[in-house]
Amino acid sequence: MSVNTISPAELLELCRSGRPIELIDVRTPVEFREVHLTHARNVPLDQLDPAALMKAHNGAGGPLYLICKAGGRSAQACEKFMKAGFNDVISVAGGTGACVDAGLPVVRGKKAIALERQVRIAAGSLVLLGVIGSYWIHPFVWLSAFVGAGLVFAGITNTCGMGMLLARMPWNKCDTGECGVR
Repeated sequence: MSVNTISPAELLELCRSGRPIELIDVRTPVEFREVHLTHARNVPLDQLDPAALMKAHNGAGGPLYLICKAGGRSAQACEKFMKAGFNDVISVAGGTGACVDAGLPVVRGKKAIALERQVRIAAGSLVLLGVIGSYWIHPFVWLSAFVGAGLVFAGITNTCGMGMLLARMPWNKCDTGECGVR
């Protein structure tokens, strides 16, 4: 399944043209709060309902644009739409970071620890705990093996169970008004 993409430079030209665009940011609300494009609204990937979004978008005309931090989650979101039978979706190549570098207008808010860093901290801590714990209690070695297998699975499938779990943690949530979710 091939995902259609648009470069940040092309998106900038589209924004400057004055044509209305609908841009959905699929990152967590806390990531969205930290920095997002002015044209974006937040619908986290784990809450994405392609049918409902396309029904609301139907009258807008033109494609639905999807963005995340670096392009991986927006590509997953596009695939979710295409599996649901909606092909008029486009992923922003390089994500928000590339758009900031290209000079697109952004809204900046409160800083947060990126979900990717949280995954690395959690995985590293669990592996370390497993290794240290296995010194005293032999079965602890399986904790490190489980985390390692999960990381291999995440790399092969381009999905991260630990990331999805961490995205639901209280520190990755915020009040609607606080995060500017529209």
